[in-house]
Amino acid sequence: MTQERILLVDDEEEIIAFMKDALEREGYQVFTAANGREALELSQLQPELILLDVMMPELDGFETCRRLREFTQCPIVFLSACQSETDRIQGLAAGGDDYLLKPFSLAELKARIHAHLRREKRGLTPQDQSVLRFHSLTIDCKGYTVNGNGQDISLTNKEFKIVELLAMHPGQVFTREQIYEKLWGWDAEGDDATVTEHIKKIRAKFAACIPDRTYIQTVWGIGYKWEVK
Repeated sequence: MTQERILLVDDEEEIIAFMKDALEREGYQVFTAANGREALELSQLQPELILLDVMMPELDGFETCRRLREFTQCPIVFLSACQSETDRIQGLAAGGDDYLLKPFSLAELKARIHAHLRREKRGLTPQDQSVLRFHSLTIDCKGYTVNGNGQDISLTNKEFKIVELLAMHPGQVFTREQIYEKLWGWDAEGDDATVTEHIKKIRAKFAACIPDRTYIQTVWGIGYKWEVK
């Protein structure tokens, strides 16, 4: 049976040693990084879950998470002594899946890890990801088609790419700048305001077929995310 891989990122050596030992006793394969830059390098080992400290020198946890989310889809759990609601919101907006306050018990940490890994196993397999289904909405990524309540929804190429990007990362917040750079490219002429216009058109087309749900949610002051509740 393949061991599930966990990447543990914290600049405190004692915490790293303690948590690594505890998680290895649970049967996990644990990689450790002392800062954000090491975490970005070790993410190439494709961990199933990342435990990420917030307060680190040079590259803090929030910025590390944002960079990880450019190529990593696994659950990211923040570990932090910062208890303010603003910090928790910032962590989730950066692409985190959970926020665990220090000090925490090992029992709680293990329970959170187990819950996230179990949720991932229940999710889509790589083979399934060509077709995404959300309630009455179906997105065929290979066929470039979208269907809502049995009706085909006609999208332009860029509109489809925006839907695909957000739907492939449900709950993750993307800024307008990130969406523009990913889909139009760094050297494109224009600005990220065009993303807002495209999303308005997508919402109007969705509403015509699925009036009771709004899949693309605005995160005020930050950007957009795919909401499946």
